[in-house]
Amino acid sequence: MALLAIAAAPASQRQAAPGQVRVRLVTSAGNIIVALDARHAPKTVANFLAYVDDGRLEGTTFYRTARRKADPTQGFIQGGIGTDARRMLEPLPLEPTSRTGLRHLSGSISMAHGPNPDSANGNFSIMVGDNPGLDARGANRGFAAFGRVIGGMDVVRRILALPSGGGRDVMKGQMILKPVTIVRAERLDGVAKPTGRVKPWLLGLKPAN
Repeated sequence: MALLAIAAAPASQRQAAPGQVRVRLVTSAGNIIVALDARHAPKTVANFLAYVDDGRLEGTTFYRTARRKADPTQGFIQGGIGTDARRMLEPLPLEPTSRTGLRHLSGSISMAHGPNPDSANGNFSIMVGDNPGLDARGANRGFAAFGRVIGGMDVVRRILALPSGGGRDVMKGQMILKPVTIVRAERLDGVAKPTGRVKPWLLGLKPAN
């Protein structure tokens, strides 16, 4: 009976597989649990965990929904620190999919970056449907997939469907009109390793009673 109970337990409640670290994103739309692949994308996972362990994602948002024109139920959502320089750590060198072997399949989590592929920081995307165009191919280094959703894909799909507008260039029409708050991000495995750096975004805030 005990073996049956373990087998029936949701993946998000089981012990992490070797080389994986699970993180829970508590959002105003519901919880999302991701399993990060530290074995294949160690630098990208370490970067994301630094933001988690420092509390740099607390109070940030999912702010972008990139739906496919041909099928609006697929695409990706994007969240994190946005352009808040107070929360940023050093730029992250890209770990391309050609090196890690990870792919932008449905449910994958990936680091966002600007025109410079080695500029990722605290913004990330979650795939809804496969997005092979984000994988490395030829001279295009693509983006760094570094884990997958193991709980809360229903929440991800709800965020993808939210009304959007504004934005410009590649983000035109994709900014969520009422962004979803990331209340907190927390490790489910291992011990937190905060960077110990000053948290300027908290300066001047009054402690909660």
